[in-house]
Amino acid sequence: MTAINSLQNFVTSALDCTRFRLIREDADFDEEAAAFHPEMAHQIFGEQENIFGYRDLQIDVCFAAGPLDIYFNIKYSKKVDDVNTEGIKADDVEKSLAALVEDGCYYTNLDEYKKVIKARSAAFKPFGTKVDEFEVNPGASARTFEVYVSDITDQEFLKFHSRLESFSFWFIDAFSRVEHDPLWLFFIVYEKYSNNNNEVRYATAGYFTVYQYYSYPEFIRPRISQILVLPPFQKLGIASRLIEHTTYNYFVTKKNVADITYEEPTDIVQHIRSVVDAKRCMALPAFAKANLLAGFSKDMLAEAKEKFKINPKQCRVIYEILRLAVTDTKNDAEYRNYRLEVKKRLNLNYSKHRRELLRLQKRGVDVDGAFSILPSLEDRISQLNAEYKQEVESVYYQVLKKLQLVRD
Repeated sequence: MTAINSLQNFVTSALDCTRFRLIREDADFDEEAAAFHPEMAHQIFGEQENIFGYRDLQIDVCFAAGPLDIYFNIKYSKKVDDVNTEGIKADDVEKSLAALVEDGCYYTNLDEYKKVIKARSAAFKPFGTKVDEFEVNPGASARTFEVYVSDITDQEFLKFHSRLESFSFWFIDAFSRVEHDPLWLFFIVYEKYSNNNNEVRYATAGYFTVYQYYSYPEFIRPRISQILVLPPFQKLGIASRLIEHTTYNYFVTKKNVADITYEEPTDIVQHIRSVVDAKRCMALPAFAKANLLAGFSKDMLAEAKEKFKINPKQCRVIYEILRLAVTDTKNDAEYRNYRLEVKKRLNLNYSKHRRELLRLQKRGVDVDGAFSILPSLEDRISQLNAEYKQEVESVYYQVLKKLQLVRD
């Protein structure tokens, strides 16, 4: 027991001991305020997000702010002795970190790293074609950001993007790298700033990727796959800008674009997207109050798609949000009709599966096993009530509050 307890002292939370830095100036290596921690580490160090074998472990992962050249610094006061632990070895931290660097190019010598990034940062310029530019905090403290789009034809860009993508393992759950397919587009956000010598430099702030799916007969359906704004640049409205302006302005004028979709958006991304789309659709005739109360219609689908490239699934969500805004929740009948319509949508998959099982049962197929894992009708009603309140109405109200259509 004593031996086991002593080994517990060599277990460290990867989330606590790992720090990232985006290096613009030498002072950033020591500036505590410049460091930030990952949100997750299970994709690097396992489900428990722990690292075994070290006491007082500290991992510093530095990226040159623009070109993103990488430096690892792994420090600890003591490492487990393989003999005393009966062959149990410490985790190979550097190997786990290096696995994220596709080209294997990273630095562990600080002096060498500083020399390299000084030259590379001075020469670094954004890849691709500029498609957007905007300011944050207008005025004396204004910050300028530019967005560029690239594709896989630029091999140097792919190396750069691989380094940028490595952040995603720490901040996007179930992340996987994109394949090098010519249908991918990469939108990179850079901050344009002046250094201490008043020289123009670029710092990488985030990115999003878009896959251009084919849509019959001669269209494409862009699907936004990943959006990541690095922590030092969060809460500046960058994600909102990318969704509301950059993506929209780039694709909406293209005649061959059917609509724009998102691949498993995070709750935050879906919230921004819903706010933007609801704000736009409010001005469309098909979404007038009388039409909303009358129910979801083909006119809504057609107008939302034609004007704003909103796909049918998202259009339905926007309809439900805006109908909630005009529904008198103190009117029992009106409020009940709204809830029932939403729950019918929520229950579509369950109802379809149940009908298919009943058809098979009528044909003499044994479906007792399949029925046994389906919730009973009573349980399903209870589930729907909870799903509606927790995952629909509360989420919709957050959108309506942002649009100032309801009060707290």
